[in-house]
Amino acid sequence: MSKFSYYAMIMAGGRGTRFWPRSRRRHAKQVLNVFGSRTLIQHTFDRLRAFLPPERMWVITNHDLREAIVRQLPEVPRRQIIAEPAQRNTAPSNGLAAHILSSVDRDAVIGVFPADHIVGKPARFRRLLSPAYHAAERGSLVVLGIEPRWPETGYGYLEFPEGTKPGALSAVPVLRFHEKPDSGAARRYVNAGNYYWNSGVFFWRADTFLDALRKHLPKTATILAALPAFSSRRFAHRMAEAYPLAENISVDYAVMEKASNVVGLPAGGDLEWNDVGSWNAIYELLPHDADGNAARAAEILARSSTGNYVDAERKLVALVGVEDLIVVDTRDALLVAARSRAQEVGQLVKALEQRKREDLL
Repeated sequence: MSKFSYYAMIMAGGRGTRFWPRSRRRHAKQVLNVFGSRTLIQHTFDRLRAFLPPERMWVITNHDLREAIVRQLPEVPRRQIIAEPAQRNTAPSNGLAAHILSSVDRDAVIGVFPADHIVGKPARFRRLLSPAYHAAERGSLVVLGIEPRWPETGYGYLEFPEGTKPGALSAVPVLRFHEKPDSGAARRYVNAGNYYWNSGVFFWRADTFLDALRKHLPKTATILAALPAFSSRRFAHRMAEAYPLAENISVDYAVMEKASNVVGLPAGGDLEWNDVGSWNAIYELLPHDADGNAARAAEILARSSTGNYVDAERKLVALVGVEDLIVVDTRDALLVAARSRAQEVGQLVKALEQRKREDLL
């Protein structure tokens, strides 16, 4: 098969609630500049562009973010930036992507890339793409595993065969998927050496994935199979009617944990991969001062303060006698949180939804 049948599908439909108050419905984290000089989706585009041309890149997002992404990725054809009619998690969105690309190219091989990851060593990441696409060509569902750098409890894990070596350029069987562990299990996984973080980066032939969806998620598969080809004038209308009826479930639960043809590429931790899942991840990515404080777009004056992260544009923030805090200041909201509880910020968004504070969402 020709490399001309390789496609990248960038998944950019999430709301990024754990990055509130900077992340909002119309300005979610994937279109924000939270690290470096480019937004997260632009970083994703940049590291893929050296492997695939923009005309073979596609984006699935939502109506709130589509126009921002069109502006930020002018090289990607506008028609290839698609807004889901409703959020239905990653199994339906990947099924929609497979349906669209199979109608564009019956031999399509898809790489699925979340829009909100950072990879410190993009050249090393790109070395993995050819073997991953090749494994997918042969009919496997392929997942990228990341050698764990610490016993993380916020990631799912992939169990590879014992003796699996990081950085190998050939796929190995995935024995099983493990949900986010407690701290004890995470330490055991890291010490065992054959458990890798589940990156959420996948590769498969469009027809292979649609076959798996028919087997493991038949209701959603039937809904998507009834859609016309992407080139049809009826496609957008039918998608708007049918897609909200799909099940709300992740691709890991729905397909990957059940399929028998799943393999993985065991990437080394030297990729410097980060899924940028919370404000604490940004803290870890940024340079720190002698006391472990980090700041983005802010000037800090710290006294007897250590391990803090501050994001406050065009403002000096003074810290006195505080430790391990997240401080994020926007024009209409201020977040102060313990870094150790950064994952809980998303719960604040749910509370705001209950209060019907649309002005803060």
